[in-house]
Amino acid sequence: MKNIHVVLIPYPAQGHVIPLMEAARCFTSHGLKVTFVNTEFTHKRLMGACFEIDCPSDLMQMVSVPDGMEPCDDRNDIGKLTKTMFQLMPTKLEEIINDINKKNDEKITCIIADCYMGWVVRVARKMGIRLAVFCPSSAAVLAVTMSIQNLIDNEVINCTGIPSKNQMVQLSTSMPLMDPNNFLWACVGDSATNQIIFDFVILDGKEAAEAADHIICNSTMELEPAVFTLFPKMLPIGPLLATNGTTRQVGHFWNEDSTCLTWLDQQPVSTVIYVAFGSFTIFDQIQFEELALALEDTKKPFLWVVRPGISGSMDHVYPSGYVERVGNRGKMVSWAPQQEVLNHPSVACFMSHCGWNSTMEGVSNGVPFLCWPYFADQFFNRTYICDIWKTGVGLNKDETGIVTRREIKSKVEQLLSNAIIRKNALNLQEKVTDSVREGNPSNKNLNKFVDWVKDGNDLCLCE
Repeated sequence: MKNIHVVLIPYPAQGHVIPLMEAARCFTSHGLKVTFVNTEFTHKRLMGACFEIDCPSDLMQMVSVPDGMEPCDDRNDIGKLTKTMFQLMPTKLEEIINDINKKNDEKITCIIADCYMGWVVRVARKMGIRLAVFCPSSAAVLAVTMSIQNLIDNEVINCTGIPSKNQMVQLSTSMPLMDPNNFLWACVGDSATNQIIFDFVILDGKEAAEAADHIICNSTMELEPAVFTLFPKMLPIGPLLATNGTTRQVGHFWNEDSTCLTWLDQQPVSTVIYVAFGSFTIFDQIQFEELALALEDTKKPFLWVVRPGISGSMDHVYPSGYVERVGNRGKMVSWAPQQEVLNHPSVACFMSHCGWNSTMEGVSNGVPFLCWPYFADQFFNRTYICDIWKTGVGLNKDETGIVTRREIKSKVEQLLSNAIIRKNALNLQEKVTDSVREGNPSNKNLNKFVDWVKDGNDLCLCE
């Protein structure tokens, strides 16, 4: 019996690769055959980080395409990466699909593309292949993209995406307030980079979302009910990390230091501050030292992920005598098995950049947040955490743009003494993890989506 064959293609960033890889694992468990397309640079990073995925080898294959950048180019230059990638990759994706279709009886019947790779819609149209869009961020962020014309008509932004009003807006009366200055494309980098993201990522993403047969989201009805009511085309199938029945994730760009789990085993229950800021956040030396000294001042055990490159091109430098002073109370690692860390009983809170992947992991493990967003959608995710779900508190910068050690220490103490936030986090955990259990909404939506991929029948949102 032939398997239905699909192509999955993420935006080449860790927070995009991980959830789509989890989706691929779900699809293969339902009998779909998956070809997962990364850029060559991302593919090498995955392989270098001891990549493994527990999918049947006959149902999952990894392939790669060039992104148009030179080997020495900086992939953190999001504007340049986006332009070169979007110019070259459509042709390369066509070549891969044609090659598969020539050599394989199980031809590609559907492309499932990251919503930030909207150019894929033109490949799907040209080749006559069905298209579904995958949203790795909050559904609300994609909802903003799908509301571009309304935002222009209402003069919230101009036709180039630049905010026209310095006031909070709502996409609907039941959705959270949003700051136009924090729309995804308005806070990625400098003005030139922001314009590239708007022109290439947002407008193409809007076209793809409108043209796609279906949109699947790594979210739940419980987390974003207003968005899924406003855009019923969106199907929440998350949290994907909770669907695999294990705590081991796939798709990391760095080798995980599992010694931190042994260290966590030695710490008392609900005492450890877990500090991790994802794959893009950069701190200058002053901010790095303030954070280091704040963690020391809390007198609490802490696990701190000090990622390679967290200080940009400079090597981070701990304050004089710091490592000796904190001793075994502090554990610094270059990368951590985050899902397993957040699932550990010794972890009391999560100091996070509020990327959606980290947000979903924290929520799924019932961990309260200390919110420190860096760019893009992270500011809105903080709004969800602090104002809507009430499962965390925000860290504020002073007049010089620094989050001071006093602010960090104060908010840590505030969070750890707040029983209501802890209760809210545990209640939300129960709701979202229940959603992916057999017969419940996210699980039903996933099953119905897979059925559509297999036979083309229409599907509807499970409430």
